[in-house]
Amino acid sequence: MREALSPKAVKSKPLMRRLINSTALILVGFVLGIVPMWVKSRECSSAFSDAAHQLNLARIQNTLASASIDARRADYEPARQAASSFFTSLGTETDKGNGSALSQAQKGGLKPLFIRRDEIITLLARNDPVAADRLSDLYVSYRNIMKR
Repeated sequence: MREALSPKAVKSKPLMRRLINSTALILVGFVLGIVPMWVKSRECSSAFSDAAHQLNLARIQNTLASASIDARRADYEPARQAASSFFTSLGTETDKGNGSALSQAQKGGLKPLFIRRDEIITLLARNDPVAADRLSDLYVSYRNIMKR
């Protein structure tokens, strides 16, 4: 009867086994905490990339608008510089591969605009008032292409 009343011997786990279990639990907790943050980080990175592309396109359009306004005001040298900057920036953006903010349809539509580059810059360098009309037409063409 004494055997039934005596407390059962509690077997203790070896120290190494407890250490491994604790480490495994800590690692699982770490992974469960890091995965949602990694997913959120990727989403934010993608949103930032999209915003940066849109900002770049807005800057390009703003440069062309500035050139057009300067030419209308007969400020031909700032207009020439802005027009040159527009064509350079647009060329850089169209030359980008998969990292471009432009679709293939937009890239194809923008290629004819480069034909007017030398003519417009020459007109601006000569202080020719016709350049203002050409820049306005270029701006309208650019906006129509970008709506695609």
